Amino acid sequence: MLVVLQSIAQDSTRHTWWLARSTGKYPTLAYGLGDDRLGGAKLGYIDTNIVLKIIDSTKSMYQVQLSKAHTAYINKEFVKTDSLPKPRPFYLTNSWSVKGTDSCYDILTINMDERLPYKSWMEINPSKIMLDLYGVQSNTNWITQLQTLKEIKNVYYNQVEDDVVRVTIELKHQQHWGYSIGYKNRSLVIKVKRQPDLVNIKKLKIAIDAGHGGTNAGADGLHSKVLEKEYTLLFAKAFQKYLKGLGFTHVIMTRTIDTTLTMPERIAFLQEKNPDLLISFHLNSSDNPEIQGSSTYYKHIGFRPLTQAVLQRMLEIKMAEYGNVGNFNFSLNAPTDFVNCLLEIAFLSNTEDEKKILSASYRQSVARQVYKGINDWLLQCRK
Repeated sequence: MLVVLQSIAQDSTRHTWWLARSTGKYPTLAYGLGDDRLGGAKLGYIDTNIVLKIIDSTKSMYQVQLSKAHTAYINKEFVKTDSLPKPRPFYLTNSWSVKGTDSCYDILTINMDERLPYKSWMEINPSKIMLDLYGVQSNTNWITQLQTLKEIKNVYYNQVEDDVVRVTIELKHQQHWGYSIGYKNRSLVIKVKRQPDLVNIKKLKIAIDAGHGGTNAGADGLHSKVLEKEYTLLFAKAFQKYLKGLGFTHVIMTRTIDTTLTMPERIAFLQEKNPDLLISFHLNSSDNPEIQGSSTYYKHIGFRPLTQAVLQRMLEIKMAEYGNVGNFNFSLNAPTDFVNCLLEIAFLSNTEDEKKILSASYRQSVARQVYKGINDWLLQCRK
């Protein structure tokens, strides 16, 4: 349970504001009040118990002052207001440490005065993890980096604004393999995933998600009226069987039966299992029955190469190209913890595509092509 920091106050501009803390499952900061069927554009997840300066309110969202020049929005369900201590005049970053572990991570620890909001993103060519810390001034004069590091190449920062510290984490490999961010007490911990062993790819942990399920039926067939949830499970099981036939021993399924799973439940399950990559199977639909084809989706630019490789292989089985879509606001594309790809296999609303979806041989073809796409991507990672 999370607590509030402070009662209603007034700043120098005479606007009322108050301090609260984040709470709940996967609190998320949004850029603005825009919306679509998957929600508004998001900065990303933040940890719980983070200090939030609330400056305005809508019916369902609070506006948060991240720094002097930056604001964001958060759903009210992710804000908790209980106790009311006084705010501090300023917050500081302190010493940092960067080290490798005996597991699959390199870890950067940033000691802070308080649990403050942040935003992270990936950059490529060269590969970097970028992190903005809001509402803080640097007092970091020590960044200790140990030789146990295997993925982190360099760590440094810049005070890019009076109250924004920008952290740069340079990586050794071209491919981003994922990272997670969270607080341990008042220290911000960034766990950077190392590149797995690519010599024997059958040791990779591959997660498979069958979209929808249970009370969430998804789309239905134009003529057959079959449900998306039933056929995504058939495609997922076909891919699972294909991988096991090749000798893969670490295959993870988010569901194997028709059951209701919320997105937070799927994300929590996948974070616990810690796969090297995720393929999420879906079937598309449109009001226009002429639209058809395959498409792949990603949110983070560092994960795009897998989605490109999978789509390219899908086109080889005479699927029309619906596109490779970035910055996609799908919940299973949002985690930065593992490489992920959403595949919309075909359109249930198109007669030609629907016939393919209903065919068992087509499901085998999709399993083969997705594997080929993964293998193509892994070959690129070895370069």
